[in-house]
Formats: sequence, structure tokens, C-alpha cells
Amino acid sequence: MSVVAGSILYVRLPVWKIYPGGVIYVADYIHKQRPGIRQNILDLALVHKSQYRKVLKERLRTLKPDVVAFSWRNMQTFGPHPENDALDVVMNYDHSPRLGRRLKAAGDAISIIHDYARSRIDNFRFLKMVRKLLPEARIVVGGTAVSIFGKYIAEQCPVNTVVVVGEGEPAMLSVVDGKEIPHGHVYLKDEKGNISHHPAEETFDLANLTAVDFRYIETIFPEFHEYTGEYMGVHTKRGCPFQCHFCLYNKIEGARQRYRDPVEVAKEVDSLNKDYGVDRIWFTDAQFCSTRRSIKHVEKILDEMMRRKTRVQWTGYLRLNYLTASIARKMLDSGLSSIDLSFTGSQDVIDSLTLGYKLDQQMEAFRIIKQAGYTNQKVKLYMPLNAPGETVQTLRATIDKIKELYALFGRDNVLPFIFFVGIQPNTPIEQMLIKQGYLKPDYNPLTLNPFAIKRLLYNPRPLGRLIGRAYLEALDGLGESSEYIGRATMEILERELDRFQQDQQTGLLAHRPKGMTSKLVQPVESFIEKPFR
Repeated sequence: MSVVAGSILYVRLPVWKIYPGGVIYVADYIHKQRPGIRQNILDLALVHKSQYRKVLKERLRTLKPDVVAFSWRNMQTFGPHPENDALDVVMNYDHSPRLGRRLKAAGDAISIIHDYARSRIDNFRFLKMVRKLLPEARIVVGGTAVSIFGKYIAEQCPVNTVVVVGEGEPAMLSVVDGKEIPHGHVYLKDEKGNISHHPAEETFDLANLTAVDFRYIETIFPEFHEYTGEYMGVHTKRGCPFQCHFCLYNKIEGARQRYRDPVEVAKEVDSLNKDYGVDRIWFTDAQFCSTRRSIKHVEKILDEMMRRKTRVQWTGYLRLNYLTASIARKMLDSGLSSIDLSFTGSQDVIDSLTLGYKLDQQMEAFRIIKQAGYTNQKVKLYMPLNAPGETVQTLRATIDKIKELYALFGRDNVLPFIFFVGIQPNTPIEQMLIKQGYLKPDYNPLTLNPFAIKRLLYNPRPLGRLIGRAYLEALDGLGESSEYIGRATMEILERELDRFQQDQQTGLLAHRPKGMTSKLVQPVESFIEKPFR
């Protein structure tokens, strides 16, 4: 039987150093709804790995909390991040012509997978430590990894654990209030080890999420100041109405966009800026501006920030479908530091991934930004190269559009960022690839098999080989110049595609049989498999 809680310890499980905004929002909300609750935050991202168990054990024994809530951010092994260079490793293993590099990449891959496996095991051990030291405490586990792999995590958790999928505020409040079945989307593992699944009946009303009381957060999380010199996360809404083939946001946060009060958002940013000297803000929404309604919401936030004379540089993932000249000016005047967005120069690929926008509309938005007073903000293009639907022609189209952006903003200001689609469970792209036979129906999305992991980072031949070798050649050239690797890679791809076109025009077989037409007689695959010149 659950009882009303008097204290909570939040534990952010080990991850690279990144502002723990999700935990802070939940703790702030609980304090405002139940001010008598004692709370504390332990961020293991700020603790040396040799001290994880010791520090956690000391905190548990000192505080003896009624609820221990874990935040688990990352679980899959193929997601490159600041603590590993998984992309370089995969590129070298798959595509380097040098045996030594391939062998080194194999060793590096094993090391990365070992670290992930150890991290996963350690995280479950931390949960079991709580159950051993505090048999009556209720354990709650949430975070990004849990939202994707909730059922798997529930199976590995100790008894009397609540596994939260998606939003944490309603679930945590009901746990504090002693509810047997918490609100929100949860899995429950009861005292006997039985697991039950409870989908969310309704979504959380973000109007209840007022500006974070950072003075209070300082009292329960003094290490908060470790992050004030970096980008700090602020979110303005939740939910995503789009159905991008590779994305889970619309399932985790819901398809209906819900909005915070623009005044409260601006107040939160202003407090970070004026009270703590924070001058860089990352808006953590799935997409900061995406629909007609959301861009009006953005405009109200920017108006309020400028009214308060808040001096920050800000950015976030942008979608520019409904950008106007007026809003573009306000974005620049309020401190837009970079233009971060998904990009491909082919409408065919956009449609294949169901990204839900028109390329011409996006290019027009770029021109609007330029005319609105653009100075030297970086244009960061997150490009899903070799996604399903990619061809030599679509790759060429992307290169051409990037060159248009070079001409518009200046080459040095445009940063093409190469990534490959990561296959997530329960997404349309996963189902499509199962039907095509690329994935087995019973594949394990959390496998530690390196060959299976590589398939989950979707970059198949023949274009995968072309892109991989271009990337490696660009990487080799970085020591000789300050060129950005994404620009260099796209330049090498263009060179190789030009070579392909020249071969196509001149004919690849000088002694073709009499009467053979002059059409291309060597398939694309054969061309791509050839060594670079």
C-alpha cells in the first residue's frame, strides 16, 4: 500500500554533462503543488564514475527519502554524443580502405559498446541499491530512454517501481499523494513483481507550468551553478503534430501541441539571464516553431523577452514553414544565435520521410531571414543522408541547394551536419524496413551485437560507401585546413558525382559491342564501389 510521501530524492543517472532541465521542471512543479515536500537533486553527470555508488549510497542513507526518482536519458549504443565518436568509428570500420584503421575502429567499437553495456547494468544496480537500503521507498524511473523502452526497463526494475513514459509531472504528483496507480502513462511493477501497463488518459496542462523558481532550485541542487556558463534548456510547449517516419516525439509527448504561458517562458529566460548571468538559451521543444499557431506563440515569447530587455543568445530546432518577415526580424532582434533545422535538398526525400514541409517554402524562409537583418548567425543543416528514398539524383539536389545557401549566407556560415537515421522501435521507418526484409521481425532494438547495431544506424550500400569514403577523406584533410567537415564532405561528394556524370557522358566501355546504345552501361553500384581518385 502506497502512502503519502514526505521527501523525494531525484537521481539523474550518469550521462555527459548537459543541463538536467527535465528533473528541474518536475521538482519545481512538485514544490509549487506540495510545498511541504522535502526534495533533493543528485546529478551523477557531475560525479566521477569511480564515485557513483559511494555518493548515491551516502545520499540515500543521509536523506532516507520516501520516493527515489531516477532520470535516465540515453540507452541505445548508436547515438553519437560528446563522450564518444561513434560516427567516426562506424565510418572507419565500414569504409576505410586501410586495414589498420578498420582494426582500430573495431577495437573502438567494442570499447563503446562495453561502456554502454556497463552503464546499463550499473543503472539497474543503482535502482536495486535503493530497494536494498530503503525497502519501503517507492522508486520512480523516467526520462528519454524510459519513454522509448519503458516495457523493457520495467522488466529489469526492482519491485514497487513506477516506470513513467513521457511527462513526469502528473505521475510524480500522484506518487507523492500516495496513489496506487499514478496518473499519466506508466508501467507498474508491484510488490510481487507483476507488471501492469496504464496508458495516459489525458495530457498534462502546461498552463500549470509557471516560470521555474531558481532560488528554490538552488537550495535543493547547489550544483545548478555548474551549468550557468553553458546553454540552458527552456521549453515552451510539448507535443508534435507531425508524423516524421523516424521520430517518436508525437508518441511520447502526444500529437496535440500544448503551450506554456508566453509570459512565464519569458520570465524564466529573464531570471536565468539577470539573476544568474546565463546568456545562452536552448529552447528544448521538439521544434521551436512549426505550425501556424505555434509560430504566433513564439512571437509572443519574443515580444515579452524584448519588452523585458533580456540579453541572451538563443536557438533551438526550428521549422520555418510559416515564417514571416516580421517574426524573422523579431527572432534576430531578440538574439537568435543560429538557425538549426533538418535539411535535405530533395522534395522526394522530404516526402519519403513524411517530414511535412515543402522545400520551396523552406528556401523562401531562408531568404526572408537574410532580408530581415541577418548578420553572421550559423546556419546548421542536420541532413539525414542516405535515408530511404535517397538516390544519386537526390544527393546531387541536396548539394545544389547547399550551394544556394552558401551564396545566400556565406560559405563559412553554413554548417552541413551529416547524420544517419537511427531506427527507433514503433516508428513507421522500422515497420517499413521490417517489411522490406532489412530488419528481422523479432530483432532486438537494444542489442549489443555490433553488426546489428550498425544496421540500426541506417546507411546501406551503395550510397553508404560513397558517403562514408567522402567523410573519411574530409576527416583526413582537417589537419591541413580549418574547413568544416560537413562542407568538405559535401564538396568531395560533388566531385565524385561529377566524375560519375562525366563517365556517363563519355561512355564507360570504349569497346562496347557493335550496335550497343550509348546509355550508361556500368551500374551506379559499380561506380560507387570504385576507389576514389
